[in-house]
Amino acid sequence: MIELKLGESHLGLLPSLGGSLAFWRLRGRDLLVPTADPNLAAQKNTPVAGYPLVPFSNRIGGGRFSFEGQDYTLARNFGAEPNAIHGNGWERVWSVAQSDAERAILYLDHDPAKGDDPAQWPFAYRAVLSFVLHRIGLSIEMLVSNRDTRPQPVGMGYHPFFARSEDMTLDFAARSVWENGPDMLPTSQLPAEGAWGFHPARKVGDARIDNCFAGWKGKASLGYPSAGYAMEIEADPVFQHLVVFTAPEKNFVAVEAVSNMNDGVNHPGILENGVHVLAPGERISGVIHYRVIEERG
Repeated sequence: MIELKLGESHLGLLPSLGGSLAFWRLRGRDLLVPTADPNLAAQKNTPVAGYPLVPFSNRIGGGRFSFEGQDYTLARNFGAEPNAIHGNGWERVWSVAQSDAERAILYLDHDPAKGDDPAQWPFAYRAVLSFVLHRIGLSIEMLVSNRDTRPQPVGMGYHPFFARSEDMTLDFAARSVWENGPDMLPTSQLPAEGAWGFHPARKVGDARIDNCFAGWKGKASLGYPSAGYAMEIEADPVFQHLVVFTAPEKNFVAVEAVSNMNDGVNHPGILENGVHVLAPGERISGVIHYRVIEERG
């Protein structure tokens, strides 16, 4: 484990376990909830507090997609679910490029031509994660570059497990939300209003949500009124979608800034699907900022 410390902020990183976060604490308070998901077999049932989504976010339907006239099949890597999910970065060991008291840089090279499993992803890429700890916040910069000899479709995002409270509120503005079918793939696009609206802020309560919001404005806030603080999230424009997961029986809420819509690679006709087609040598990058706002004292 790599540990970063600055003032009363303390962060743990697990490079060998998918570049995951082990914990993030501020003034002794756990801001994130380490969670073990047996469906993520490569995490070996180890609780993690967050992990990267590369080279795509969320699901690819049936683990199949077509790109530039060729069909590809990916491993179904999430228990019994019939889809490929969350890319393969979480399944791999990341290398450490730099580590000091307040910053760590990790990288992952995936190259099927050098023996990496093409069923995880058929193209060669490099991903870089840069973690910068602040006194009351954390910045995560993500980069994905195409190291293949041909174009490839990519996406990225980050999946944190925020601590849940009974009075938690959620605030973000978005243009629309994708409803899911029984296979958890998007079926129809609805305005993000009414039951789907979270601006102004409202309680998370007993809501059961596992959906992707489009036209997100790049800012969100989780409020903890009884604990006296809020978690503000601000992401660069490359992260044009927001995935929200909450279920009343879980002790966490996931608010994921991501680039692509769920199953975006299978929806090339949607102009704002968020999938980036990178030519050889091209890259995408962006920063997600998390900041704690103390509301009392």
